[in-house]
Amino acid sequence: MAVNLATLESVGKVYGTRALLDGVTLGVSEGDRIGVVGRNGDGKTTLIRILAKLEDPDDGRVTHAGGLRLGVLTQHDSLDPAATVRHEVVGDRADHEWAGDARIRDILTGLFGGLDLPGFPQGLDTVIGPLSGGERRRIALAKLLLDEHDLIVLDEPTNHLDVEGIAWLAAHLGARRSALVCVTHDRWFLDQVCTRMWDVQRGDVHEYEGGYSDYVFARAERSRIAATEETKRQNLVRKELAWLRRGAPARTSKPRFRVEAANELIADVPPPRDRSELMKFANSRLGKTVFELEDVTVQAGPKTLLEHLTWQLGPGDRVGLLGVNGSGKTSLMRALAEAAATHGEAQPAAGTVKVGKTVKLAYLSQEVAELDPDWRVLEAVERVRQRVDLGKGREMSAGQLCEQFGFGKDKQWTPVGDLSGGERRRLQLLRLLMDEPNVLFLDEPTNDLDIETLTQLEDLLDGWPGSMVVVSHDRYFVERTTDNQYALLGDRRMRMLPGGVDEYLQRRARIAETAAAPAAAPAAAARPTGDTRAAKKELQRIERQLAKLDEQEAKLHAEMAEHATDFSRVAGLDTRLRTLKDEREELEMRWLELAEDA
Repeated sequence: MAVNLATLESVGKVYGTRALLDGVTLGVSEGDRIGVVGRNGDGKTTLIRILAKLEDPDDGRVTHAGGLRLGVLTQHDSLDPAATVRHEVVGDRADHEWAGDARIRDILTGLFGGLDLPGFPQGLDTVIGPLSGGERRRIALAKLLLDEHDLIVLDEPTNHLDVEGIAWLAAHLGARRSALVCVTHDRWFLDQVCTRMWDVQRGDVHEYEGGYSDYVFARAERSRIAATEETKRQNLVRKELAWLRRGAPARTSKPRFRVEAANELIADVPPPRDRSELMKFANSRLGKTVFELEDVTVQAGPKTLLEHLTWQLGPGDRVGLLGVNGSGKTSLMRALAEAAATHGEAQPAAGTVKVGKTVKLAYLSQEVAELDPDWRVLEAVERVRQRVDLGKGREMSAGQLCEQFGFGKDKQWTPVGDLSGGERRRLQLLRLLMDEPNVLFLDEPTNDLDIETLTQLEDLLDGWPGSMVVVSHDRYFVERTTDNQYALLGDRRMRMLPGGVDEYLQRRARIAETAAAPAAAPAAAARPTGDTRAAKKELQRIERQLAKLDEQEAKLHAEMAEHATDFSRVAGLDTRLRTLKDEREELEMRWLELAEDA
């Protein structure tokens, strides 16, 4: 029988006039892996702080097992600013002692990219004081993971980690014996790590068995029982469930879905996006050209990040950019934004960027734009536009869009100066969409957004007709909102990823293995430069063919939907579709071979 590690009994907590927790009774036992979700401000952090005895409840009591070894990662670290990274992380262990410990090597490599901490100016001897919040957070996480614990409590552990770091952390926590309670907005991480969910809502905490996918299913099933037929049809939870089941059926290592019930629930839910219809509308808004790059070099100061880049973003393209920090993702978007803002007059260090005449770009950067703190939320939105056209005959008022983004009628009259960081981020994105752009650049759009807001944003983007580039460490969001992914691996090139995020992680792992292996390959084994150039040209040709196949497949899907009752015609279209898929698989295999050569 599993030992009970921590218990909350009839716990209540009030802030001002609002009850964040009201009579909550919960327990954490050995082996539990619990994910905590809920809207920003609903009490997730308060719940885990009370659980960890960092904060006292107003009512009820919290008990811990005798001798409980508890590790906590809060949103604000307690690191000594005068200390070095070495002192805080490995303490007084001798170099040969900690470097010979496989567990310590794994943690330092997983969180920092190497034992010498390549991103820090003096490596392990870097003083903590001047470091950024993200760097300090990784140090605090490393320090926590190096110790043994019975229970680990983590508040947003994936913040400031890239896709690789998040994948490493998920695997590391999965292999530990400690129980875990974790607040995070990263839905992929929740699915990989957690076996139970706590949903904090209006003072109460609802418990669900399973990871994030199972939680979505349970909520959808609950809403099905309670809702009318039409409300069911429009339910966002069911739409997300449909994507989880159809778009990525093998998302989790342990598929715990009650598959038949889930499939019945989503039987009449269409795919999240009608790609054919959106492409048609995007073409009408944008024409044939959006951005065309020819032999482009992108620089940040004196440093060259990308060179000889030939690439195009077409009407309706939805692209995810993945890459290590400093590889040029943000710099590339800035270069394109500058070209768009000057109608093509501002050009990169080398090469040319051609901008479509009708491009109207909205760029959500990582810096939150300053707004007048005295403006009300609704006023800040209405100053951009009173109503917005969402395409396909859909229109929304500023107030309606505010509600969709979590600003209810009362909240719409809140001064901007009183908003939290996440709420300001939401407001900034809302103002961008209100301006009716036809091209969106989103740089880390999920920062500070809760899961419910992310789901609403994804739903809004499903029907948004335009071109989109997304840079995000939130793997779930990238896979959910984009159709194609590209990698910037730090070697000044951009590569298409037919295998998506999984392929990116495999490539990064191969690079790490190569770097770790002794560089003893004989010079004679080096591939001739001419062969490399030929491989690069062939890669670009295949990428163009894959883009054309995308268009052909979208058209066939549209025809099949249009002639759904003509079974002989649908059968013929299905045969053509399968031929295209076979052709795609051959091209993708050839692409992967050439990528190795290049």
